[in-house]
Order: sequence, then structure tokens, then C-alpha cells
Amino acid sequence: MAAYFDRYLRRHMNALRVSRWGVPDPGGHPGPIIVYCNHPAWWDAAVLILLADRYFPDREGYAPFDAAMLEKYGIFARIGAFGVDLASRRGAASFLAAARRILARPDRALWITAQGRFSDARERPLGLRPGVAHLAEIAPGAVFWPLALDYAFWEERGAEAFAAFGAPIPARDLLALPRPDRLARLEAELTTILDRLSADVMRRDPSRFVALVEGRRGVGGIYDAWRRLGAALAGRRFEPGHGGG
Repeated sequence: MAAYFDRYLRRHMNALRVSRWGVPDPGGHPGPIIVYCNHPAWWDAAVLILLADRYFPDREGYAPFDAAMLEKYGIFARIGAFGVDLASRRGAASFLAAARRILARPDRALWITAQGRFSDARERPLGLRPGVAHLAEIAPGAVFWPLALDYAFWEERGAEAFAAFGAPIPARDLLALPRPDRLARLEAELTTILDRLSADVMRRDPSRFVALVEGRRGVGGIYDAWRRLGAALAGRRFEPGHGGG
């Protein structure tokens, strides 16, 4: 699926970029990992799969998925997604039970779109669901990794996807806090990372990012064929990007 979504993103977007300051270093942690993120777009599932494949290849990955949507996109159940009823207490209990089984092994990663709904990346407060904070009690040996996601159009026809990881938070640090403060700590960390990522996105400077995936630049078709001919006649090298000749 990582190979599939790599090709899919190259066809339909311009790039997936990770802020240079936000590249994770997962080496050395002996316990399970919980990556929690905001949820701005349909593309999030594909982006998470690509990030997991690139940065956590040795981790067996799982992710909660809206039960109704999982029936529609059943392929995700074959690669670690498990259905959760987001609108009921039974669904919350089911999520925690599944998380307990998953996080019982140290070589696993749980990826959570912690808002539980689509939400603009600029929305504040983020409104993370409380279930993510309960995971510290289930897996005290885990670390929580905040992950910020954003999308924008820059110079090319396709959109740009952006990501940045923050510093990992040991579950034991959360357990040292009163229960009401744990969710606030997780939300504050993610908000800080998301604000910093958004500032990078607004600069529109590719050098601030690592390009994890890059698509084909240019418009394509007759328009780019005409531009290519014009460059050849002028003795210039053809550059398909918007700023090229």
C-alpha cells in the first residue's frame, strides 16, 4: 500500500514535504509508539501510510478508522485499520480495548487522527478527543509523537502536502500529570508544532523541507508540449515547473 499511495500521490499532488526540523528520529525507543495528529483532509490516510513506511519501517502499524468509512474503504482493514464507532460510548470502549491489545507489543505503532473529524489546520483550539490521553494508562512504556499535517497550493498545478513531527512525549511524563491536564499537554504540543509548520508553509520555500515524494511538475498535454517546443527553438533547457521556460 505504501508503494500504491506513493504512485497515487505523485499522480494527483505535487509533493509530500516534511519540515527539516520536524523529521523524526525513532531509533532507540524500546516500547510502542503512539503518533497523534490533526485531521485536515481526506489525504491524511495516504500521508500517514507514507510517513510510516519512511520513518517507522520496523514498526507494525495500526490506526482507528471510522466504522462506517471502513465499510466503504475495506482495503484499509487489511493494512492495520480497525473500525471505531465515534458517536457512542461503546465505540470509545472498543477503541481503548483494541489499543490495549495493539500496544501490548513494543514493536508496534498506533497512528491516531486525534480530532476524530475533519478540521481545518487553522482551527483553534484543536479539540482533541479525550481517548488519546487515556492511552498513557494503557501503555505507560509508550511515547506519544505529535504530528502536524497541512496542505496548500504553491507554484504548481498540484497541491502540496506538509508534515512535521514534534519531540516525543514519554507516557510516564503524562502519567505524572493530573488526568485533566494530560489532554491539555498533548493538545498544546500539537498546536505548537502545527503553528510552526504553518509558518514554514506560508514561506513557500522548498528548501525548508525534505521532499519525501515529488510528483510530475508542469501542466502537461498540449500546453507543455508547446512550451517544450518554444524552449527548444530558443536553445533553452525545458523546465516543466511553473517558473521554468
